[in-house]
Amino acid sequence: MGMGRRKREHQQELWIPADQFDVPRHVFYDALNRLLADGGFDDFAEELCRPYYEEGIGRSSIPPGVYFRMLLVGYFEGLDSQRGIAWRCADSLSLRTFLGYGPAQPTPDHSSLTRIRDRLPLEVHTAVFQFVLGLAAEHKLLKGKTVGVDATTLEANAAMKSIVRRDSGEDWKAYLKRLMQAEGLIAEDEEPTDEDLRRFDKGRKNKKVSNAEWVSPTDPDSRIAKMKDGRTHLAYKAEHVVDLESEFLLEAVVYTADQSDGDTLLVSVAGAQQHLEAAGAEAEIAEVAADKGYHKNEMLADCVECGLRTYVPVPRLRGRRRWTDKPPEEEFAYRANRRRTKGARSRRLQRLRSERVERSFAHMCETGGARRTWLRGLEKVSKRYKLVAAARNLGLLMLKLFGVGKPRSLQGTGGALAAALTAFLVTLPLLGTALCAFISLQLSRAPQSHRMREKALAF
Repeated sequence: MGMGRRKREHQQELWIPADQFDVPRHVFYDALNRLLADGGFDDFAEELCRPYYEEGIGRSSIPPGVYFRMLLVGYFEGLDSQRGIAWRCADSLSLRTFLGYGPAQPTPDHSSLTRIRDRLPLEVHTAVFQFVLGLAAEHKLLKGKTVGVDATTLEANAAMKSIVRRDSGEDWKAYLKRLMQAEGLIAEDEEPTDEDLRRFDKGRKNKKVSNAEWVSPTDPDSRIAKMKDGRTHLAYKAEHVVDLESEFLLEAVVYTADQSDGDTLLVSVAGAQQHLEAAGAEAEIAEVAADKGYHKNEMLADCVECGLRTYVPVPRLRGRRRWTDKPPEEEFAYRANRRRTKGARSRRLQRLRSERVERSFAHMCETGGARRTWLRGLEKVSKRYKLVAAARNLGLLMLKLFGVGKPRSLQGTGGALAAALTAFLVTLPLLGTALCAFISLQLSRAPQSHRMREKALAF
């Protein structure tokens, strides 16, 4: 067989019949489009976004359904930036079909995604999140009685070296220079080198950086926090409220990183209840499981007042608790919560919480591209994160309805099925040989009667 050679210059055909386009389609995205079409997603999105556009002025914008689908693609493909999403949609023919674009049509640019995101408020993105919960409620998959709550940190699009003092506006180098001058290490007109600044900063004490004193000029909403890997970085705090029975994410809200867990738990649970009501679910949240970082007497008392049973482990203290300076409602809530945490149900709920809430973080932040945000500002980050949460719920809904939750999981499923089928075909002759040998052995041991021979031959 001769070797083929690639043509260096190839004249493209001017006209190509439409029936010659063999556009590849993806099974997952086709099923997802059918699911969205059955729920009337495009009509819902257009009616939702209609108040934020002016009819008859300028050219038509990207359809809202396309905008939201592209953000869903960012989760399913593990892309954390809008540039990556736009490039992936332009490069993939199956994603073009998912968005409703032909092979020759230009797909939306990343700048168009930015303009639409700035135009649409956070309430619109929240309504899309509630729409997905409504699809789960229509299929009778939402429970909503028992929820688990946990939080994680999101890396902000700002660097620690860019922070400045809130009072004077000094950056880090100017701040160190002033400290060196105050200690008499350098003269007022002397300019220290970077090596001198690093040596001085390394040897001085009380080097903690406070959010009350420092701020990022590029992203004022970000806060200094410790990340999961131990690094100190400017970050946001994302809190999840997960239905422990169905694993659906009932609320995914972004806060500033300096807000404590005990202050935000009740706000997040109240938001989850609102989403359930907007989705048409009749469930009412009655039990909340969280880790010991959420333990706070005021929060426990507020949960009792709202009719919520809490399962929050009590952190260890060196001394005994004093209740003389606290209201009796806090003591009652504390003791009731401590009594519940010692039971078997609390241990079971904590296992479910650590498994299913952490799984939602893994899907969204690690493989869904939401751990590192390239946006700035609490509202913009919340918009993107709310759509990633909606995509995660869509993936879970697809998993429960069709058995596949992400497009890439089909690769592993197909390989496993092929391996199982191959193993079965390989072992089938061996099983037949072993069965014949077993029958022959039994016939040799059995009495040599005419009736037994007939049974063996009939078998």
